[in-house]
Amino acid sequence: MCPTGRTAVTERLADYPSVCEVGVGRRPAVARELAARGVRVTATDIYERSVPDGVAFVCEDLFVARDRVRAGDDPGRPYHAAAVYALDCPPELHGPLATVADAVDADALFTTLGGDEPTVPVERTQLSDGETLFTVRGRE
Repeated sequence: MCPTGRTAVTERLADYPSVCEVGVGRRPAVARELAARGVRVTATDIYERSVPDGVAFVCEDLFVARDRVRAGDDPGRPYHAAAVYALDCPPELHGPLATVADAVDADALFTTLGGDEPTVPVERTQLSDGETLFTVRGRE
């Protein structure tokens, strides 16, 4: 069981062989639990962060990665995963998350703080704990 109370989102993300958590911040519990389940996890943040054993960390700015994609370049190694996700993702990151994930042919998923509406086309999944997981639509 995930100690963060985010068991349902952890269960959903555990279906992927590899993930990149964008903006891990000071709450790496989901990344820790995914790594413990055998998922290859890379976490990113704009600040240097401590992450649990089994989780790789890269100090990276999602806006910079998005700009690399817009320039026709690869977004960067950390994003090469089956899914790129963000927890409590603010609206200004929805588009960059979708752009970067699309560039590496990954699923883009996120949760919000609750009151924020997605700024990109999404499919909504109501998880068993009541949290909504948004999956970006529009990928081929």
